[in-house]
Amino acid sequence: MTHSSSDLLAAAQRLQQQDQAYALVTVVRAQAPASARPGDKALVTADGFAHGWIGGGCAQPAVLRTVRQALHDGRARLIRIAPVEAGEEPRDAQAMVDDALEFGMACHSGGTLELFIDPMLPPARLTVIGDSPVAVALAGLAPRVGLQVTVVAHGADAQRFADAARVVATDDAAAVAAQVSPGSFVVVATQGRRDVQGLRAALALQARQISFVASARKAQVLRESLIESGADAQAVRAIVAPAGQFIGAQTPEEIALSVLAAVVATRRGGQGAPVAVKAAVPLPDLAPVAGSYCGGGEAAIAAATPVAAAATAGPAATKGGGSGSCCGG
Repeated sequence: MTHSSSDLLAAAQRLQQQDQAYALVTVVRAQAPASARPGDKALVTADGFAHGWIGGGCAQPAVLRTVRQALHDGRARLIRIAPVEAGEEPRDAQAMVDDALEFGMACHSGGTLELFIDPMLPPARLTVIGDSPVAVALAGLAPRVGLQVTVVAHGADAQRFADAARVVATDDAAAVAAQVSPGSFVVVATQGRRDVQGLRAALALQARQISFVASARKAQVLRESLIESGADAQAVRAIVAPAGQFIGAQTPEEIALSVLAAVVATRRGGQGAPVAVKAAVPLPDLAPVAGSYCGGGEAAIAAATPVAAAATAGPAATKGGGSGSCCGG
């Protein structure tokens, strides 16, 4: 069975348009009586063979198992599928032999196949929620590390986020969920402007992970507020805050770098947990926004839930200073 290169490319393009992860599997070497030939190719998803031909059913279990591993960690692999010796049981487990993962043939047709499995993953996506200096820095830096960026912010100006692939100018949770596909990394970088709205929008996205640029104290106050108002407690507690990894960040760009370091670590299967990121930088250029716990005035505080209002009117606030409010981190 043969498939033209143009058919294979067309099938690959369809998978890419659907944001479907797949692997390009190529026959590198085939020893008779294997039915495949060197150069034969197939597109394989985690669910099975999508297009192409690399041999009969004897090879397929090992290929599918390895494709799933490759799609999970993003690493290419060379595998060898060979007959077992006389009297040897077929091997379910794989062994490394001469830089190739070797599998025992599950059936008795004979022949040896060597296959190169190259994972093709859709671009990782980052949704940045908020219109703040850190949000702008994130939207500018993230594409440089291979993340496709969507910005979500009430009344957002697309020109302010020139490097973003898309700008959604509302933070209404239902509207955002209808416009942003699930499965992205989400960073809430509202920094005192529409914090609760931003977190609600993030929770509506079925995100791979939600991080919140805020101090641990502020994040805890808002978590309790969200849970008391009916948000799913498990999802709320899973929000990572403070966002990022500790690098002594102070400027918006440095904070964005620390956040992206944690996102990349999680994306690559490492430890992306935050470690005491410093408080958010002051935002002297952000005008007070009605309804924000940070700068919204007495009316906004009175309208807040009791736990959030109590945190906002902390000791420093009662003394007339702003450094103790949740706004500064």
